[in-house]
Amino acid sequence: MRHGQGGGRNGDPRGSGRSAGAPADQATVRRSNLSLVLRHVSEHGSRSRSLVAAETGLNKTTVTSLVGELVARGLIKEIGPQHAGAVGRPGLALALDGSGVGALGIEVNVDYIAAFATDVANRVLIDRRVGFDAMGSGPDRSLDELAGTIREAVSDLAAFGVTLAGITVAVPGLIDTSTGTVEVAPNLGWYGVPVAERLSAPDIAPDVPITVDNDANLAALAEFTTGVATGTPDLVYLTGEVGVGGGVIAGGRLLGGADGFAGEVGHVMVDPSGERCGCGRIGCWETKVGLAALVRMVTPERAYGVGDGVVRDPEERLAEIELRQAAGDRRVGEAITEVGRWLGRGSTTLVNLFNPRVIVLGGYFARLARQIIPVAQAELARLGVAGSAARCSFVASDLGFGAASRGAAGVVVERVLSDPTIIGIRRITPSNPEGDADRMPPNVLPLN
Repeated sequence: MRHGQGGGRNGDPRGSGRSAGAPADQATVRRSNLSLVLRHVSEHGSRSRSLVAAETGLNKTTVTSLVGELVARGLIKEIGPQHAGAVGRPGLALALDGSGVGALGIEVNVDYIAAFATDVANRVLIDRRVGFDAMGSGPDRSLDELAGTIREAVSDLAAFGVTLAGITVAVPGLIDTSTGTVEVAPNLGWYGVPVAERLSAPDIAPDVPITVDNDANLAALAEFTTGVATGTPDLVYLTGEVGVGGGVIAGGRLLGGADGFAGEVGHVMVDPSGERCGCGRIGCWETKVGLAALVRMVTPERAYGVGDGVVRDPEERLAEIELRQAAGDRRVGEAITEVGRWLGRGSTTLVNLFNPRVIVLGGYFARLARQIIPVAQAELARLGVAGSAARCSFVASDLGFGAASRGAAGVVVERVLSDPTIIGIRRITPSNPEGDADRMPPNVLPLN
């Protein structure tokens, strides 16, 4: 299986790597128990060792040993006595730490590159986006720019005393996640680009694992875990970029498909006599509702592909459109209404196929949601199967254009929660009593 994001609450479509019925060895059992304790503290907040034991079903001796290792890996910390009303000396409370362990999400899209980093406790360390013409730059120059972005982020995190646990790169296209290769990203003009291999060069982020995934899938995970639809087990996320991608959460699990290519909704044909799409086909949905379509209708002189030497971030393009609307340009309202109609028509197919409760609108859809959603909802009600359409609503994301990079960082955090042994144990020495800067290799226990 090529596709494998998520885990824990998100649902991990990957197997454990062991054949069914095979006995678990001691290391596997310990790794599973470390994950159980770390995830429990992460999800339920500070608590004593005895309470962790009672709530997880592990015995107290085992919990004490597991906590000791998680403290040594810098993932859990003791924060002081916890008074629970019991007679006797109160136990030390445990809390999620992870302040020295970072997760980096990088996104490359048609007209920008974004970087988003957190520590394991999801405290935001980096959140930036810069305009970049990836569409016109080609894969080599784009990968050079990505490498520079990663180097800068690694340097910034090192200054914070943070060591990276991993990097996930979000790309708008079909991704072979097993190799980190972009099979095809039509709006970028990328075909068979080995992104993970190119970014794994020793001068970029030495010894940091790099994975690559689809931007819409990563954004859907972000919405499911931290966004407006947190915990909604059945949802569809629509990117609202130049290209329109979709991420589908079904039954609390990210839908990948046989090859990990599920969710390429922007290339569903909706108008056989329509415009030619970047993928080469005619009348794809994104030619009706993508940001490029809106810009073409409102500001044809500044349309995508009409080069004037200026790289425009999507927020800048939207600001110009809103200014024109405020100045009384009727084309803006008509274009937004047209996008809303086609958004509702295309979403009817998604509702009939996946029966979601929520369709989360990201990117520029969210920015113009007040005008787009009523039109799209009415079209969905008109064309959809009555029952499922009536129970599905559009909502605007509050993660903006950063949903994919946020989801990419979240995948790394989830990997740490699922296997804490990927984080090295701090080496305690007389000159380094806290063990913050010197770590032993992951999966290695100290002799003493």
